[in-house]
Amino acid sequence: MKKKVLIAAGVLVLAMVGCAGTHGSNSAAGSTSTSTSSQTEQTQQAAPAQTEQPTGTTSQQQALKKAKQYLGYSAFSHDGLIGQLEYEGFSTEDATWAADNCGADWNAQAAKKAKQYLDYSAFSHDGLVNQLEYDGFTADEAEYGTTQVGL
Repeated sequence: MKKKVLIAAGVLVLAMVGCAGTHGSNSAAGSTSTSTSSQTEQTQQAAPAQTEQPTGTTSQQQALKKAKQYLGYSAFSHDGLIGQLEYEGFSTEDATWAADNCGADWNAQAAKKAKQYLDYSAFSHDGLVNQLEYDGFTADEAEYGTTQVGL
């Protein structure tokens, strides 16, 4: 029982650190009232997502977990995410299931990837669309991502 509590506490801490890391300038030393209300809102928002979690085999759930980890720090197209999961050793079936069930907004992923590219290189509109398509985004997703970054 003690082991389960420690694991659950560890997961909660990691989730909180991950959420804090994605909000930019928020720090652990922030005000407790804001932190408490934010945690309450996050808990209320997270609860429905947990009950709506798609069911799948154990290997599909592991692929889904890995997919969400990747999407937490980098942008991927649907096909790019499948390829990355396959590289990690997941079967094509499990990787595809994970990409289909991860809840990603592929247009938003294209915009995020476009921004990542512009952070370290210069592109024309057509050049960035072509790069995003090369990364596995559909033509519509690539166009969306490119226009979202102002090209």
